[in-house]
Amino acid sequence: MRVSLRRGASTLLWVLLVVLLIRALQWLHSCASRSPWGVSSAYVLVQDRHGRVHGYNRSSPLVFVGGVPRSGTTLMRAMLDAHPDIRCGEETRIIPRLLGLRQSWTGDWAERRRLEEAGVTQQLLDSAVTAFLLEVIARHGEPAPLLCNKDPFTLKSAVYLSQLFPNSKFILMLRDGRASVHSMISRHVTISGFNLSSYRDCLSKWNRAVQSMFQQCSQVGSARCLELHYEDLVLHPRASLQRVLRFLDIRWHEGVLHHEEAIGQPGGVSLSRIERSTDQVIKPVNLEALTRWVGHIPDDVLADMKNIAPMLSRLGYDPNANPPNYGQPDAVVINNTDRVLKGDFKIPSSLKGQPQVHSNGTVPKQ
Repeated sequence: MRVSLRRGASTLLWVLLVVLLIRALQWLHSCASRSPWGVSSAYVLVQDRHGRVHGYNRSSPLVFVGGVPRSGTTLMRAMLDAHPDIRCGEETRIIPRLLGLRQSWTGDWAERRRLEEAGVTQQLLDSAVTAFLLEVIARHGEPAPLLCNKDPFTLKSAVYLSQLFPNSKFILMLRDGRASVHSMISRHVTISGFNLSSYRDCLSKWNRAVQSMFQQCSQVGSARCLELHYEDLVLHPRASLQRVLRFLDIRWHEGVLHHEEAIGQPGGVSLSRIERSTDQVIKPVNLEALTRWVGHIPDDVLADMKNIAPMLSRLGYDPNANPPNYGQPDAVVINNTDRVLKGDFKIPSSLKGQPQVHSNGTVPKQ
């Protein structure tokens, strides 16, 4: 009889706890949804490998890393992933596409009117987009105190994202457009709208894309959007990462300077075998790619660089410098570069999907 009473009391206690948990989640959801901007919020719960539950909503302090492709976005996210309190993960690819669709619905007046006549208001769309983004960001990788999304073109929608997620921050990766474009062309990185057979076309498209993201970042404001040059990150990784982590209000951790050692480790850096930058970020930070573009851009394009890509000057690059002077690297970067050139670095034994890796550190194309 005593055992039955004890079981009954225990069962009742568990029921009460479950009810309280449900009520608490409902209250959190209700609080999050009563925002002056009119966007309701999903509340996503994710369990980590230790059984701890992490909760995220639109008020969570998310980080968005973006920039024109081949501007160092993968290196930045890998270095952040090496921090135990941050998780970025691989590109989702679907987030910038959804944001593009949302923009098209807003920009087309006739389509917007048709949607609203059908009861699909802008507030309803924004609520749905918020829930979708939160689900993808929170669930496509390990939970962490600070979640980060890295999709290069996401920052074309930085202002909109800053409204959907009021505590979000943004890192805009900037790089010499000549280097970015040469990387696209030489590595056959297909980007919608870029003609990879033409340096002139790609530099023009680079200029348009980086100008859009630069303007978005300026509108969001320096308190929430940090501009970081790839060249500074490569030449001075410690100073650059200290600046980034201060911006994110995250404690310093030496692991961010050795991201290659965290690849495949629990809670470390997860890499996709089909992302184009994987074969580069498995190496320590080095100077290999910094001036690789020199000598490859046609003379007529170089002579007209000021007109083709005026954003070069605006971002602090000399359009006439060939080769450019980006600055002097830290001693540790010089040492890393010597090691990489000699092949004296460890190839991670565990990449996502366990791809075959060549002896020179490159991942074969799929």
